[in-house]
Amino acid sequence: MRRYLVVGHRTLGGAHLVEHLRELRAQASDCEFHVLVPEYAAPGWADFEIRAEAEARLRDMLKRLSAMGLGATGEVGTADPVLATTRVVDREDEGWFAGIVLSTLPKQFSQWWNVADDLSEALPSIPLTHLVADRAFAG
Repeated sequence: MRRYLVVGHRTLGGAHLVEHLRELRAQASDCEFHVLVPEYAAPGWADFEIRAEAEARLRDMLKRLSAMGLGATGEVGTADPVLATTRVVDREDEGWFAGIVLSTLPKQFSQWWNVADDLSEALPSIPLTHLVADRAFAG
């Protein structure tokens, strides 16, 4: 079984990500995904709003993947995407995931642009694919 850890928030559900996951599934029919949605705090949001937004994005992505016939599980993580990702990997063991798929906004809009480098450094034994969403997600 090939498992991939998919990390994203604002860009979840974008065509760039969905198409990549379809391609991974086409390469290995026994492929599964675990979606990690780090919390994202917009200015002025209360804690319960932050959590609820991440949970809603996770639910929507899991429904979309299920409708496409792609097996997926998921969870909400801490706001720091590197910390959230390393916690999942540490819990599951590094050999559990065949790769990490990180989805971010374009560089000029992204607060996560350095996350790809930080994840590569923190988890060098797991291949990382960094996907960049269309500018439309920047809002």
